[in-house]
Amino acid sequence: MSALAIEGFASLFNREDLGGDIVLPGAFASLDTAVRPVPMLYQHEPGEPIGRWQVIEQRQAGLWVEGEIFDVTARARSVQALVRRGALSGLSIGFKTRTARPRPRGGRFLAGIELWEVSIVTFPMLPQARLQLAEPQERAA
Repeated sequence: MSALAIEGFASLFNREDLGGDIVLPGAFASLDTAVRPVPMLYQHEPGEPIGRWQVIEQRQAGLWVEGEIFDVTARARSVQALVRRGALSGLSIGFKTRTARPRPRGGRFLAGIELWEVSIVTFPMLPQARLQLAEPQERAA
């Protein structure tokens, strides 16, 4: 089995998404109680996971993820090929809002989020939420 290692910010703090929402720093404080493992999906489709997230953590800039796309299904192999060639690079979060307040011109300030899944997508709601190929890990001699 060959997996493709990826990483990136699935969400960035203090950035307005296409729906007018802004995720505030600390919004993912519930990660310790999140459903584990958090699924890696394609286009938020729950019926066919494509890999696994090995690291999901809040960093200063936002929600950082590291994971691998498997090659055990046709969908996962297709996603691997598209990611390798740079044709697919969006990340998007599926979540339940725990705490939010409205923004004056529409949208919300999201202060508490319960993370359900992180998807690889064509069109992320937050255009800056992107993945990249992970740097190969150095192996101990």
